[in-house]
Amino acid sequence: MPLLQDKVILISGGTQGLGAGVARRAAAEGAAGIAVTGRNADSGERLAAEITASGVETRFIKTDLADVEQARNSVLETINAFGQLDCAVNAAGLTTRGTMLDTTPELFDAHIAVNLKSPFFIMAETIKHLRSRGVPGSILNVISIAELGGQPYLAPYVAAKAGLAGATRNAAHAHRWDKIRINGLDIGWTATDGEAETQKKFHGAGDDWLEKANASVPMGKLGQVDEIAEFIVFLLSDRSGVVTGSVIDWDQNVYGGSD
Repeated sequence: MPLLQDKVILISGGTQGLGAGVARRAAAEGAAGIAVTGRNADSGERLAAEITASGVETRFIKTDLADVEQARNSVLETINAFGQLDCAVNAAGLTTRGTMLDTTPELFDAHIAVNLKSPFFIMAETIKHLRSRGVPGSILNVISIAELGGQPYLAPYVAAKAGLAGATRNAAHAHRWDKIRINGLDIGWTATDGEAETQKKFHGAGDDWLEKANASVPMGKLGQVDEIAEFIVFLLSDRSGVVTGSVIDWDQNVYGGSD
């Protein structure tokens, strides 16, 4: 049986990169309905049309996660569109650079809003809905290996993602008796179109950035969207059993290891 047979899934930040990969994988694994959110209506509607054409109804919900009310409403709109919600993935992330010394209060607030506050309340609204139906469900938060410390230029990002890791464990503990499983994935350096833009904008990388990046890591390649998406869908599904409250490292460097 497909892993997400008859399940409705909401993916925040689902219009590109890893979020879009999760949406495609969820469709391949039998989802009954998919909602993807993002700010870019063109890419969102294009993705929704692509997946719908494959046989799984998919809706794009225009959402700016900097506004927590829009984030919360994305859950309600998904429920209104499909009649239910079974799984949620918080895949969106703001990666604007800032160090401890040059981060402004405005930049810090932006990271908290997108990387912590909106995922927190998407979790809350999803849990409320699942409890009202009296059914099990699952939530997956895409966090970051940077939440364990990160680079100096990611100070506000690290602060927000570390908060999301804690919120993941707290929510999982609080709602384990509701049979709502909540896990996180600490992904490392991943090959996405968004990462290409980030490398060029903030680090002066050229068009050969990916070739150089692949050569710089132990496995000879950065994290791959399709591989991560497949694992996320597995964690959302019943096949991952009783696992909850886990924040799993998805990286090729072993944190705490030393040569």
